[in-house]
Amino acid sequence: MGAVNAEGRFARVAARSLSSAASRSVSPSAGISWRSIFPVAELALDSVGFVSAQLDRAGDERDVEPSADATLDPATVAASFGSERLFRINGAAPQIWAPLSGFFRAEDGWVRTHANYPHHAAALRALLDLDADAGAEEVRQATARWGRFALEEAAVGAGAVVAAVREQAEWAQHPQAEALENTPLIGHRVSGAAAARPWSSGALLPLDGVRVLDLTRVIAGPIATRDLASAGAEVLRIDDPHRPEADWQHLDTGQNKRTARLDLTVAADRDVFDRLLATADVLVTGYRPTALDRFGLSPAALAESHPGLVIGSVSAWGSRGPWSRRRGFDSIVQATIGIALAEQGAQGTQAPGALPVQALDHASGHLLAAAIVHALVAQRTDGGSHEVSVALARTGMELARHHDGSVIADVGGPLPTTTLQLNDGATLTCAPPPLAFSGAPTGWGFVHRWGTDAAAWSANG
Repeated sequence: MGAVNAEGRFARVAARSLSSAASRSVSPSAGISWRSIFPVAELALDSVGFVSAQLDRAGDERDVEPSADATLDPATVAASFGSERLFRINGAAPQIWAPLSGFFRAEDGWVRTHANYPHHAAALRALLDLDADAGAEEVRQATARWGRFALEEAAVGAGAVVAAVREQAEWAQHPQAEALENTPLIGHRVSGAAAARPWSSGALLPLDGVRVLDLTRVIAGPIATRDLASAGAEVLRIDDPHRPEADWQHLDTGQNKRTARLDLTVAADRDVFDRLLATADVLVTGYRPTALDRFGLSPAALAESHPGLVIGSVSAWGSRGPWSRRRGFDSIVQATIGIALAEQGAQGTQAPGALPVQALDHASGHLLAAAIVHALVAQRTDGGSHEVSVALARTGMELARHHDGSVIADVGGPLPTTTLQLNDGATLTCAPPPLAFSGAPTGWGFVHRWGTDAAAWSANG
C-alpha cells in the first residue's frame, strides 16, 4: 500500500515523538499561499500527511486491499484548515466570532478574550462588573482600566477566558513554556498491562470495526475523531445537554459521526455511558486535564477498569506545569505565546494579528488522530492500555520556532467545497475530506445536527 508524502519538519518531529516512520518527503508549502511569517502551510500539510501515513500503516497491518497511491491535495488541505469560511447551511454563512471575542486594549498592552460560548460571555461581563447585556464597547472601556496580567489572572477564578497578549520573549520566560519545552510534540505512554485486542475481520478501510467515544468540543478534538471516522471507525460523540454546542461549529467538524447527549451526573445516563465505554476501543477527550477524574475517567482508572483502551486527549496547555488546568482555545494560545504580536509586527496592523487559519486547532487534531492510530496498531500488536495526547500550545511553540520573519503573500485561488444533506433535510456546504491515505473518501457520508442521535452503537457496529 502506498504511503502519502509526509516528511517535512513537523512530520519529522511528530514521528520522533512516536518513534514511528513519517513517510516520504513533501514540498514545505506547495500550493498553499497564506499570509503569515510562520510556516503554516508546512504545518498543515505535514499534519494531514502524518495522520494519512499512520492510516496507511494501519491498513497494511490489517491487509486492507490497497487502492491507488494517495497524494496530498494542497487546495483541499487549505480548504479544510479554513473550513469555517466556506461553511454554509442552505447558502447562509455562520457568525464565526461572538461580539465579545477579540482583542481589547488594557492599561499596559492588549488582552484577547474568547466569549463564543454564552457561559463564557456571562463570566466575562461579571468579571468586568458589566450588565448582562453589555456589548463590545462596554467591554473595551472596562478592559482599558486593567493591567493585562491582572485581568488574565482574575479571569481564571471568574470562569472567563482572557489572555494577556505577550511577546514571544515574554512567553519563553513563563513557567508553562518551560514545562512544554520539555515535552514531546505528541505524548504517548503505555499506562497498564492488557492483552492485545483483535482487529475485526473483513476490513475495507484501516479502522473498520473500531469504536470511538468522542468527548470533545470546538475544533481540535472533533477534527481528530472525524479523521478516525473517515478511515472507517464508528464515532459516537457524547455531550453534556447543559452545554450545547454552536450548531454550525458542530456541523463543520461532525461529518461521518453520530452525536448524542448524556448527563454523567444522572445515574441513568451514566449507566448508558458505562455500557458504551465497556465496548469502546478508543476514548477521546477534550476537557482540561483532570476534569473528568471525578467521574472515574482518569487515564489510570480507565486503564484498570477497561484494559486495552486507547485514550486520546487534547488540551490547550498540556498536562504539566502551572497552567495545565486552565481554559484555552486556539486564538487564546496564539495571543499568549507571542504569535499574535509577531503577526502584527510583520503585517503592520493596528491590533495584534492572527494566523491565516486556526492552524493550532486543526494541526493538533490531525496529530492526535495520528497518535491514536499509532497506539491502536501498537495495542493490537503488543497489548497494553495506551494514552496519547497533544496540546495546542505545544503545537504553537513548534510552529513559532521555525519562522524566518518573511511574509508570504496571500495569492491563493478558489478552494474546493462539497455538499450533503443534513438529517433534517437542510443542505450543508463545507470543505471536503483532506486525508490522503489509500482508499480515503473524497466526500462525506453524512452529518447530523448536534445531539440528535441515540446514545448507542449502531446495530451493525
